[in-house]
Amino acid sequence: MKRWRGNPWAVLLTLSLGFFMSLLDLTAVNVAIPSMIDDLDASLDRVLWVINIYILVLAALLITFGRLGDVHGPRTMFIGGVALFTVASVLCGLSQDPAQLIAARAMQGLGAAALTPQTMTIIIGTFPAERRGTALGVWGAVAGVATIAGPTIGGFLVSTAGWRWIFFVNVPLGAIVLAMAVTLVPDVRHGTRHKLDVPGVLLATATLACLTFALTEGQRYHWNAGIWALLGGAALLLVGFLVHQRTRQGGEPLLPFVLFRDRNYAVMSFVSATVQVGMIGLFLPVMIYLQSVLGFSALKAGLVMAPAMVVSAVLSPFSGRMADRVGGQYVLMTGLSLFAAGMAWLTWVTGVGRAWWEFQPALIVAGVGIGCVFGPMVTVAMYNVEPKMAGAASGVLNTIRQIGTVIGSAAVGAVLQNRLASSLQNEAADRAAGLPAGVRGQFVTGFDNAAKGGLEVGAGQTGATLRPPPGTPASLAHHIQQAAASVFEHGFVHTMRPTLALPIAAITVGAVSCLLVRCRQDDSPRKAPAAAEAGTSA
Repeated sequence: MKRWRGNPWAVLLTLSLGFFMSLLDLTAVNVAIPSMIDDLDASLDRVLWVINIYILVLAALLITFGRLGDVHGPRTMFIGGVALFTVASVLCGLSQDPAQLIAARAMQGLGAAALTPQTMTIIIGTFPAERRGTALGVWGAVAGVATIAGPTIGGFLVSTAGWRWIFFVNVPLGAIVLAMAVTLVPDVRHGTRHKLDVPGVLLATATLACLTFALTEGQRYHWNAGIWALLGGAALLLVGFLVHQRTRQGGEPLLPFVLFRDRNYAVMSFVSATVQVGMIGLFLPVMIYLQSVLGFSALKAGLVMAPAMVVSAVLSPFSGRMADRVGGQYVLMTGLSLFAAGMAWLTWVTGVGRAWWEFQPALIVAGVGIGCVFGPMVTVAMYNVEPKMAGAASGVLNTIRQIGTVIGSAAVGAVLQNRLASSLQNEAADRAAGLPAGVRGQFVTGFDNAAKGGLEVGAGQTGATLRPPPGTPASLAHHIQQAAASVFEHGFVHTMRPTLALPIAAITVGAVSCLLVRCRQDDSPRKAPAAAEAGTSA
């Protein structure tokens, strides 16, 4: 193994496996939501925190760990992050209630935050300038493949071994990555030591915590004054964070504003956030729909996404070359437009009683779009970044990506719960007319109260937990259960359209913003040496 130590491609493989592992759980958990709800006796809003706490910790601490990598060495932080993530995965799999799982997921997010920014830093420090664009393209492609592979892999594990194995599978993978990191990854440092901006960390964390809690729990608390106060507090904290960072620009800021003087970096940071909103918006409601409305198993629901995953994986390595020939701006705009078009098509196809193959054309179009996004997006963003700024640039870019994930997950979850509560009430009122007069009131009231404790949408919850009164004749009880299931199925389908409209709009805005990308000759990987030399001497 010694002869492979420091080999750029061996290093890239190691970093990609670690990065893949940390991203896989983002979407793999979505396919397990119905099973978690049933097994842990949890409501939708509590299980949403299983997703959101991971993203929250990851987003809040990425910049911090980017700086710590500069201080202690990115190799050290990468190894520590992989080790912590692996241990936390074991605790996630052993959790017996939602609180334990949420705590373990927070630890997982801490490990992911430690390892993620180091991957880009080590790539920039390991690869020569003329091959750096290709390496960053592969790194970006891993992000896309991991995100879209999550539902398929997660569905297979949930159906064959149970939802806990979504986390247990990380243990052998983590052990392999640790062994490879210790033996293959060199200690890459640029000689500049950075101080940690603790007030900045606290302000950023508080901002994200207020925003995520308000959006996730808003429906449970009926969007009362406390929820709006948290949203207002998040806005004020954000302003405070930016003002604080402005005062530190001459020293060691947590957020170096100089990064955003590069228009392409600034635009790609925004685009990366919109893409994450779209990814979460695609997987969260669609996975629940496939299992709870259409009755697909977790494996079948995951396999529905498999063709799109394969298309994305095949196209990703070539998207960087295509960007080199026709310009990253045009590849990105095409990819984002196809992604939005595929999701819009999926919204149109969605209905009760659909077959799996009816979704494939729309999902394949979305998969083609995703395959043309991640590689060019990262390459364009990082191309003009100096190596000594790699840690900060990586941390900031990944933080903005995960902020998009936080906002996407929380906002889509909030819209989903809000619209589902309204749709269930309307459907219940319509279908109650077909029931005997003596049970209509209880039937409608049961759905009117569906959102009070957090909506339950597990695989076994399509009847919305309604129970006929004791002594109800069997034929009438069956009729009531059928009506309840029909209310849920049609109510959720009506909910899908406004819910998916949010991520579709976000992706469309991202596509339009690509018009601001500055097309330069040094955007091409073939021109990298000159750009890198200029950046190094600056």
